[in-house]
Amino acid sequence: MPDARGTLTDVGLLVIRLSAGLMLVGFHGWEKLMAAIGYVFQGHMWRFVNGVASLGFPLPGFFAVCAALAESVGALLLAAGLFTRYVAAIVAFNFVVATYRHLSTDMRFELAGLYLAVALLFVFAPPGRFSLDGLLRGRK
Repeated sequence: MPDARGTLTDVGLLVIRLSAGLMLVGFHGWEKLMAAIGYVFQGHMWRFVNGVASLGFPLPGFFAVCAALAESVGALLLAAGLFTRYVAAIVAFNFVVATYRHLSTDMRFELAGLYLAVALLFVFAPPGRFSLDGLLRGRK
């Protein structure tokens, strides 16, 4: 049984995962996911693909869809604490690119940098007891 300090750490990790993950999907990921679905299945125009192409990525449509999945499905998995380290690595890569883009264009990199920092936290630290990973680990 964890001590009070361990429990407080686990609560802190839960708060960070939930707030960052739910804000990411709510303010960025859901809209991108809906646009990606329209792009892939209905052939709708999606300006984000042009933005990805301007960064020099090959197959910009593919990488735009990957970014949408990272910011929606990945963000939900991060919030839930499921496959946390792997999902956090994908989200971190996404926000390395976003931070670079903002640093090289409009200098409004703070939000992308903050999401990057949270993702990196969960690449290197466990998600805590109050996560699906923690729950599954406890059953073993």
